[in-house]
Amino acid sequence: MKHLKNILGICLISVLVFSCKTKEVVIQAQEVDDIVTYLASDELKGRDTGSEGIEKAATYIEDYFKSNGVKPYFDTYRDSFTVKGKNAFNVIGFIEGTDPKLKNEFVIIGAHYDHIGFAKPVGNDSIANGANDNAAGVGTVLTMAKYFSKTKSNKRSILFTLFSAEEKGLLGSKYLAETLKAKNIDLYLMLNYEMVGVPLVGKDYTAYVTGFDKSNLAEKMNEYAGKKIAGFLPKAGEYRLFMRSDNYAFFKEFNVPCQSFSTFDFTNFDHYHKVGDESAAMDFNHMATFVNTFIPAVRKAVNADTKEIKLNAPTE
Repeated sequence: MKHLKNILGICLISVLVFSCKTKEVVIQAQEVDDIVTYLASDELKGRDTGSEGIEKAATYIEDYFKSNGVKPYFDTYRDSFTVKGKNAFNVIGFIEGTDPKLKNEFVIIGAHYDHIGFAKPVGNDSIANGANDNAAGVGTVLTMAKYFSKTKSNKRSILFTLFSAEEKGLLGSKYLAETLKAKNIDLYLMLNYEMVGVPLVGKDYTAYVTGFDKSNLAEKMNEYAGKKIAGFLPKAGEYRLFMRSDNYAFFKEFNVPCQSFSTFDFTNFDHYHKVGDESAAMDFNHMATFVNTFIPAVRKAVNADTKEIKLNAPTE
């Protein structure tokens, strides 16, 4: 019995030590609710590029980074450019990698935070709040930034990038991709999150990957997660979604795996670019599960000893 107690004691200590080392951080539904509900509130008036609303959104994102110990990559969090004479800015957080060599390689985790401002009125409501498009993606990126900041578990360096002017033609991501290419950073991959606020229905995976056949990203993410979290949606190819989100500029500049994850499949959400895209339509339990499901796979991708995620050879 004494030996059994000793063994149990050692096991308990081992569990405690392991828990301390991993610094487990679980994202709660209320956390993503708070982010999305603020960004999609009427106060921000649809976050159109160059508006007072998107200025408030940018300040909110900056404050979130500061409060969670995420540093700016440039001199400030803002990466400024102009769109038709209006000021615009991506907002970028940075967590340096912990490995002396791998920290020189970068992973970008991104989403756009702008929306279209206003849409066709329904009753007295004309604000296109953009909860699913794309405050939900922002919530995903920010909570992932919180996770990696708290756990210090990334061997490679990570840029958490929130893009402006996506709705104007992917202008923010284009500007940043060109800037980072000029700096000659060693980009490993770019993971973009677009419209993830409601779950897929009748699918055997958590999210689909745009440009599914362009790389082994889905295969590796499923391997890292130990279950099928990334899948193929035929409509994504039909609508050329790979080229219609912020991943595309990085793919063009760096020619490495740069793809988007989404749970909007054209049947499960009726409010695209409409006034009904409000936080009340989001499923925050799904969102928390989504983030907590993806984090272990992202962590393994960021920490792989070699660049295991690769582009597929072009087909004839």
